[in-house]
Amino acid sequence: MAEVTAALVKELREKTGAGMMDCKRALGEAGGDIEAAVDWLRKKGLSAAAKKAGRVAAEGLIGVATRGPVGAVVEVNSETDFVARNQAFQSFVRTVSELALDGNGEIDALKESEFPGTGRTVLEEQTHLIATIGENIVLRRMKRLSTEAGGVFSYVHNSLGPGLGKIGVLVTLASGAPAAQLAELGKQLAMHIAAANPLYLDITSVPQAALDRERAVLREQAQASGKSDSVVERMVEGRLRKFYEEFVLLEQIFVVDQETKISKVIEQAGRTVGAPIRVESFVRFALGEGVERQPTDFAAEVAAQLKH
Repeated sequence: MAEVTAALVKELREKTGAGMMDCKRALGEAGGDIEAAVDWLRKKGLSAAAKKAGRVAAEGLIGVATRGPVGAVVEVNSETDFVARNQAFQSFVRTVSELALDGNGEIDALKESEFPGTGRTVLEEQTHLIATIGENIVLRRMKRLSTEAGGVFSYVHNSLGPGLGKIGVLVTLASGAPAAQLAELGKQLAMHIAAANPLYLDITSVPQAALDRERAVLREQAQASGKSDSVVERMVEGRLRKFYEEFVLLEQIFVVDQETKISKVIEQAGRTVGAPIRVESFVRFALGEGVERQPTDFAAEVAAQLKH
């Protein structure tokens, strides 16, 4: 019987797309014979995952988890919204988001971490789930936030269950006040971020390139008015304030009362709890953003299914 080497496992994994532990097990069952191992995986339905891995996956779920001063958000994509309601898929997303709390913030490390109770890594469990459910599944991205004093707070929009939905937000509040006293503000800010979709935390965090580009557009618009250069510059600066109010979190108007600037909301909350509060960071994941979706012909898909 041929020895099951790391090189054989790697070759089988590349050939089939199955998980490392599944490949190792298949080679053991097949006495080290690659082709027999392929057949073993096919019989178990595991090699089919490789064929599905090329399909566009833009549906799925955002998973959010928090634990005191640490929070994590992940996006796990599937091909159809139907899969997002599958209990096994939901369990996978929830578990991965919780595993991300203890990670180093790197998605590759998360994929190689142990998936509880399976003897498989997260990536191998993902492959196993592809074979089980029959759709391509992708752990697309993740973000981990933490703070030394204060807390990380979350909000999930279009929730399908605890910590699962279509939009996930984390916001980090740094303060000497207990996390329990920050919770209400944290939740409201997270809800605001979900609705208002700010791109930057404060004015100083706006990249210079983005600022220069915006100024150039505004200047060209203002010059069309035929005003003098000094008036044009004042017009540009005035319109730039509108840009900040639209895209910078601390400059936005609070969606809850539609009148108070976010920076003032935080300042007032600090006076209420008796300690200054500072937003350290935030992250907002919306399902499928940035994924190029292929146009689908639903009638053609149904007809294709009927042929099988």
